[in-house]
Amino acid sequence: MENFTYHNPVKLVFGKGSIAQLTKLIPLGANVLVTYGGGSIKKNGVWEQVQKALVNHAFHEFGGIEANPKYETLMKAVEICKAQKIDFLLSVGGGSVLDGTKFIAAAVNFGEGDPWTILSANARIGTVLPIGCVLTLPATGSEMNGNSVVSRNSTHEKLAFWSEKVYPQFSVLDPETTYSLPERQTTNGVVDAFVHVMEQYLTYPANGPLQDRQAEAILSTLLEEGPKALKNPKDYQVRANIMWCATQALNGIIGCGVPGDWSSHGIGHELTAFYGIDHAQSLAVVFPGVCHQQLDNKLDKLAQYGHRVWGLNGNPRAVALEAIEKTEEFFAHMGAPTRLSLYNIDAEDAAVKISARLTERGSQKMGERGEIGPEQVAQILRSRA
Repeated sequence: MENFTYHNPVKLVFGKGSIAQLTKLIPLGANVLVTYGGGSIKKNGVWEQVQKALVNHAFHEFGGIEANPKYETLMKAVEICKAQKIDFLLSVGGGSVLDGTKFIAAAVNFGEGDPWTILSANARIGTVLPIGCVLTLPATGSEMNGNSVVSRNSTHEKLAFWSEKVYPQFSVLDPETTYSLPERQTTNGVVDAFVHVMEQYLTYPANGPLQDRQAEAILSTLLEEGPKALKNPKDYQVRANIMWCATQALNGIIGCGVPGDWSSHGIGHELTAFYGIDHAQSLAVVFPGVCHQQLDNKLDKLAQYGHRVWGLNGNPRAVALEAIEKTEEFFAHMGAPTRLSLYNIDAEDAAVKISARLTERGSQKMGERGEIGPEQVAQILRSRA
């Protein structure tokens, strides 16, 4: 096991009725900007609960943050924060709303220059606005980490940044807020969480037996609970289990002391930037392709995954291949097709565009062994036609 430092400062408030605790979680004198997405929170009762909890707080609202939060939209919120002297941000929505809110928090006091360089050039982040979260879509794990992913329309880019400064001070997770999610968003959440785990687990043996079994527990739970959520969207226990899995998948705990891959995310972000495909949909396409292209490098862990999670036995290579096939079947069963053609994307076009962009950007090779460069990315995308 590798050396590591783990620190997670997020206060997690979990369970039905927990939105009411916003009253005491946010300082009374705070001037709050509530951020949200397309407005579903005003139809499913979440907004009403938030308003009730904030009755003694001064607050403003900013809606319209996209499923892939756009820089252009977020900068409008930055201007509101400056004009209204906002000193606390409350994200109400899914991980995309929270990702966008993290960028807003970092951009408000950025100083001179384009805040986009926070993402494009790893620019230093100064003082940030404090953030709270009410999560309504379990998927990204953003409620318990310092990650943020933002897109920019003008350049067709989707980039990420991480900072310990943008961890939420608290995150409220009420599984009942997920009852009204459309089937597509439920699917996306399960697939996203599943691949988050696999990016940290499916590398090479690192003598991290506890981390491996923690990861396998999350994967097995998602395999069990995901289809149940599609069948019975208002089953509280199912929704609670999925919500907790998504948080555990990317709060850093299963990645302690072990290598990570993240190539599926790197390639998937480019697919979203060029073609507008949902993040989880891009992962459903790319992840099996990465597994096949890196089969030899990942053989030991793929065989372990097949044996422990899918109950497969036999020759390690045969088990590994069957495990990849079963993973694809699971994604498809959940409603996330695993081929580019099913999203009307030409695989050759994607291979050329994305490999060229990575070459131009001079990006370091991806993967736990640093063996996935532009050429390998093109191979992966062509294989997903």
